[in-house]
Parts: sequence; C-alpha cells; structure tokens
Amino acid sequence: MIKTYRNLNGIMNRVTAIVEKDLGTAQVAPLQRAALKERCILVDKLDRPVGEATKQACHEIDTEGCVPLHRAFSVFLFNSKGELLLQKRSNVKITFPDYYTNTCCSHPLAEIPDETEEENAMGVRRAAIRRLGYELGIPSSEIKPSDLFYLTRIRYQAPSNDRWGEHEIDYIMFLQRDNITIKPNPDEVSETRWVSRSEIDNFMKTTSLLTPWFRLIYKFKLLHWWDNLHNLSKMQDHQNVTMLKD
Repeated sequence: MIKTYRNLNGIMNRVTAIVEKDLGTAQVAPLQRAALKERCILVDKLDRPVGEATKQACHEIDTEGCVPLHRAFSVFLFNSKGELLLQKRSNVKITFPDYYTNTCCSHPLAEIPDETEEENAMGVRRAAIRRLGYELGIPSSEIKPSDLFYLTRIRYQAPSNDRWGEHEIDYIMFLQRDNITIKPNPDEVSETRWVSRSEIDNFMKTTSLLTPWFRLIYKFKLLHWWDNLHNLSKMQDHQNVTMLKD
C-alpha cells in the first residue's frame, strides 16, 4: 500500500512538473497563479489520503477528461436570523469565476501539517478557519475549530471550462454566529449577501451562475439541514461519502 502511495506521488509530481513547464496561465491573476503551487491532499473514494499534488494538477482536466480526486470543504455560515451568507466568486478565480456559492469553499493543504490531521476532521476545520480569514477577512480569533459543525461529506465532479474542473470529496461544515467581522478579499470575493430561508428557492431559480457543488448540495439536503439548524447532531453522517450528480 505504501509503495502504491509513493508511486502515485511520483506520478503526480511528474505530471505537476510537466504542467508547470507549460502553464499557459498568462491571463491568470498573480495571486491566483501563485495559489496553483499549493499542494492539495489526494484521496481515494473513501476519503483515504493517497498522496498530494499541486492545486493546478488537481484542477486541470487531463486528456481522458479526468481530474484527480482531492479533499475539500464547504462552509455554510448562518446568523441568528437563520440567514445564510453567500459569496460571489471574483472574476479572476480560475474555476467558476463570477459564480455564486456558499460562504467559503477551499482545500486543506498537504504542506501545512496541522491541516492533515484526520481525527474529528481537525485538519479540515483548521483549513476552513484559514480560508474564512483569507477570503472573507474573518479573524481567526473569532472562530474556534469546535465552532464548525462537521455534518457530512459529499463527492462530486464538474468541469468549469475545457481546461479546468473539480473532483472533490467535500466536507460540509456549518457555522452559526452573529457579530462576525466580514471584510472580503477582492481577489477572491466580489460580493457577499445574506439570504433567508424564504428567499433561497427563488435565488437558486433566478441566478444563472451557481457553483456545481453549491447547486448539488442545495438539491441534496441543504433545505432539510437549514430547517433543522438547532438539531443538526441527528443528521450527522461521518461514515459515508455521498456521490452527488445532476
């Protein structure tokens, strides 16, 4: 098994070297281009780590139309009114620019040891706090790992265009908090808005650009979870990874 993991790491490192030799990312914003060198955690379909690869290698569609499966998370921030904070991804994002999505979506990184901790999804929780700070300007002092409610995991795959795509096991994290500092990073987020439970259906129907994971989670169980924000513990599922498809 270890030998297999090492072989996979070696393959992905060679792929990464080839990709980085021919980036073809002249149009990519500098900070977004730099982020392509971050290393994501490769996983199998049961979410077991099997290696690591750059963010670029994890999001480029290969000649067979595939994208490496890697670990990610999606945070849903609710206030005491039961409103959900949505963001519009900036127009310089590599995947799904100008698309509306949930509060925050990103990846734990293999090069940050604290974000690789498996127990109780602690590594993913730490990564979520880091990205909430980077994308939305939420100070890490305002959120503890225990504040993030780890609900379940989903898997999905979706192209963004003919070059970039997603293939992720996505940890669903709920956060309920008032009086939180929000100062969006314009390189990541162009707009934020609070949406109520009564508004979300119309928003989803009338908004043309929605990230695939947000749309799939909405169709899956978002409304059911939303209706039970004070009873989420009964809906936790840490055993299964649910595959979502259109």
